[in-house]
Amino acid sequence: MLVVVAYDVSLADKNGVRRLRRVAKKCEAYGQRVQNSVFECYLDYDNYVKLKVELLALIDQKVDSLKFYQLGKNYANKIETFGAKQVFDLHKDTLIF
Repeated sequence: MLVVVAYDVSLADKNGVRRLRRVAKKCEAYGQRVQNSVFECYLDYDNYVKLKVELLALIDQKVDSLKFYQLGKNYANKIETFGAKQVFDLHKDTLIF
């Protein structure tokens, strides 16, 4: 299923930069960055739960926010992309590193 993860980490305290970096790295391990604080992640249910638990352990819920949008398996007609940011369809495009 496709899950969109969006977060906002407060930089008001000295640990905010560290939390922001850790949240971003964790999201990068599961998906693809599509905006500064937005990731598209293709996950099965178990990995979705694992990602959610790991991210909740990283943020400070008093000052940070975290949202998960579950678009499911039939997401293709629910997404429109415009502008310069290139995003790859991980199910169709071949990526070579």
